[in-house]
Amino acid sequence: MRVIVYPSKLVGEQIAPASKSSMQRACAAALLHKGKTIITNPGHSNDDLAAIDVIQKLGADVAINNATITVTSNGVHPVGPAMNCGESGLGIRMFTPIAALSNQTISIEGKGSLVKRPMHFFDEIFPSLGVAIKSQKGFLPIEIKGPLQPVSITVDGSLSSQFLTGLLMAYAATEVYDTEIKVLDLKSKPYIDLTLGVLNEFGWNVKHTNYEIFKFYSHTPLKPLIEYTVEGDWSGAAFLLVAGAIAGPLKVKGLQLDSTQADKKIISALISANASITIESDGIIIGPNKNMENGGQEKLNAFQFDATDCPDLFPPLVALACYCNGVSEIKGVNRLAHKESDRGLTLQAEFANMGVNIILAGDVMQIHGGTEIKSAVVFSQHDHRIAMATAVAALGANGPVEITEAEAINKSYTDFFMDLQQLGAKVDIE
Repeated sequence: MRVIVYPSKLVGEQIAPASKSSMQRACAAALLHKGKTIITNPGHSNDDLAAIDVIQKLGADVAINNATITVTSNGVHPVGPAMNCGESGLGIRMFTPIAALSNQTISIEGKGSLVKRPMHFFDEIFPSLGVAIKSQKGFLPIEIKGPLQPVSITVDGSLSSQFLTGLLMAYAATEVYDTEIKVLDLKSKPYIDLTLGVLNEFGWNVKHTNYEIFKFYSHTPLKPLIEYTVEGDWSGAAFLLVAGAIAGPLKVKGLQLDSTQADKKIISALISANASITIESDGIIIGPNKNMENGGQEKLNAFQFDATDCPDLFPPLVALACYCNGVSEIKGVNRLAHKESDRGLTLQAEFANMGVNIILAGDVMQIHGGTEIKSAVVFSQHDHRIAMATAVAALGANGPVEITEAEAINKSYTDFFMDLQQLGAKVDIE
């Protein structure tokens, strides 16, 4: 798909997309819950659809309509020899330990960039949990045979918190309470807060000490019917909020201000950049700083931000930094190598096509902002967040920006370009 985004002003209201982080965790919990789960406000991104397919492959019955998904499950009982997580990094890392609860041999598969993402964690951990594993030297496909036997273990949390999410869910479902998981150097702690929030909302009792030791406690029996509402996605909304700061004002609705999602920190970056923000009971009004709104030429301010625990914010933050006077610095580049693309290098290359100078200095990215954004042709690199970041940056460019392979957005935010159109942006979708 080829998309052309023209310089545009935005106005109006937009509801944030459903959080795929929340949605996928809800699907996993619904599979593990022996009973019926009604999921309200379900997402429909490619990652969400992959999660639905996986829980069906692992034995759940799923009924879908527009407003809800009803999952009926009796636990993990694979109905076939394989499950495919699509391109979802969370899906593969979360559902693999869950699939290992079964005593059946099952092949864990993925596609696209996922086949290049390291899964050595399972080779190292599974043997100690009684799970037989065969991988392709730490890469997909992986063949496993359980059942997983929870024991007290120590794991490395520095590569991704998603591995820990899978173990927490699998351990909780075994109802074994004399074990603990010790974690060294855990990254992305807010995502673990989200995992624990889902587990505890369903009725399991999992607690941590300083994110270093996780323990499982007895609990009252889970209810036969559980209702769970998927919250709005701060990751997708970050692009809308930055778009508002560049070309608004606009209002973003459907976000929980008390969310544990890591990407809620986008608000602090926007405040540091001196964007105009008003938080109301039903949404966030976001626009350029007041001088820009009144016709002045003042740019947003350069900012410094630590994205180590929220690396998915790098792309929208780069789009924001383009319009900030001076050099903005974002820490956490080391978290970007194993995303859908090597995002540090991809952001540097594609934004260079738009005239933006980005320097990678170890773990810090420096974005030289305040210069004119050029009309250009950019490549999504098959990365949904790169496609959205370049589209947002195009809103204030000196001419149209063409994005090739723009269908990458379907991984997380299928309606992104249509939402921009509804807010007033001129967007050609071909």
